[in-house]
Amino acid sequence: MGRSILGAITNRLVIIVPYLWLLFFFLVPFAIVFKISLSQTAISMPPYTPVFGFDNFLESVRDLSFDNYVWLTEDALYFRAYVSSLFIAAVSTLLTLLVGYPIAYGMARAPTAIRPTLLMLVILPFWTSFLIRVYAWIGILKPEGLLNQVLLATGIIDQPLIILNTNIAIFIGIVYSYLPFMVLPLYSALEKMDYSLIEAAQDLGCRPIAAFWKITFPLSLSGVVAGCLLVFIPAVGEFVIPDLLGGSQTLMIGKTLWSEFFNNRDWPVASAVAVILLLILVVPIMFFQSAQARAQEQGRT
Repeated sequence: MGRSILGAITNRLVIIVPYLWLLFFFLVPFAIVFKISLSQTAISMPPYTPVFGFDNFLESVRDLSFDNYVWLTEDALYFRAYVSSLFIAAVSTLLTLLVGYPIAYGMARAPTAIRPTLLMLVILPFWTSFLIRVYAWIGILKPEGLLNQVLLATGIIDQPLIILNTNIAIFIGIVYSYLPFMVLPLYSALEKMDYSLIEAAQDLGCRPIAAFWKITFPLSLSGVVAGCLLVFIPAVGEFVIPDLLGGSQTLMIGKTLWSEFFNNRDWPVASAVAVILLLILVVPIMFFQSAQARAQEQGRT
């Protein structure tokens, strides 16, 4: 009897811990940011008018204002920043998938003895500071950098390529930085696949390419979706890579947030931008969870 009660308490604690984590590190910060987004800018510290105090609840509710959200709809800069961020993140995610899928497939088909070494090589870049790795790409992509020197020395080009401070540099930086987030879930899905299905398809006359699209890719679709979400979501709000590799002309929502917070010191507007960005990113997560739930129900039936 005592063991069953202890087991029930343990099971509840296991469930409560992640909910407490989400409460303190997601919902509470989101509530604070949302509260700031409903306030007005002020020359003070902090640079906004405090609202929604519990000492006078009714007056605090009346002081809440959605003017900052209305302002976002009136200024085309924010709309263009959102669209540009979504476009760059989508293209970067697609490129990361195209690069990461062959790597994950090769790792899954490699001999079992060397798979841990291959996994270590994929994770190895995380042992170095993210900022240092991005700075290294400046030395590679600048006009007098390593890439142009190699291309000029081999005679492939006659004059240095202008890659730095362009969207191409941002794509390269995002693909390089987030490639492990794509490879790892793909590898996890591909490693569990039963490759005897491919052999059976080939015995029945199916070509390798057709077997890949009819068997391998559908069975790895969960890894594809997970990897794309792990890359797309942080890429939308990326600030360091666009700022260092994209230059001052690059328009992304992460740089817009930085400018509003630290340059303009308009915390209410910046908070409104952050709230809308979060709502935009919640949509693909909801679709993913819905797809997973449907897949689980189909698997049970």
